Amino acid sequence: MNDEHLPTQFKDASESPGLLLWRATMRWQRLMTAVLVPLGLTHVQFVLLASAMWLGRAGKPPNQAQLAGQAGTDIKMTSDVLARLESKGLITREADPSDSRAKVIRATSIGTDVAKKAITAVEAADAAFFATVENADLVKILRPLAGDID
Repeated sequence: MNDEHLPTQFKDASESPGLLLWRATMRWQRLMTAVLVPLGLTHVQFVLLASAMWLGRAGKPPNQAQLAGQAGTDIKMTSDVLARLESKGLITREADPSDSRAKVIRATSIGTDVAKKAITAVEAADAAFFATVENADLVKILRPLAGDID
């Protein structure tokens, strides 16, 4: 197939924001995997564990739906991942006193220790990965792409 007939607005693939975002995301995900594997966590497990701690820092633990909303994950997948975290002894899921259909998520002491180590490792990896760009500018660009409204 002749390149002249490609239905694209870009002269070169390196001009495509979608492809660049894909490549940056894949590179960042490989880095996250590398720093989390030694701690026994997948990236999604880390995000849900850290989000549970973040949301629960005011003393009121989140339920699974709140956690899925914070993490931007599917509720069923969130439940499956939380079951894995629970089987590892990193979280507990208890009936929500205000809604018998819901479960609240609490990090265990082991989960808190693992999460603290993971947060330190992830933040160091993020700092290295994003060192070549201005963080505030990048956050401003990413927020609307992530669906956040300021």
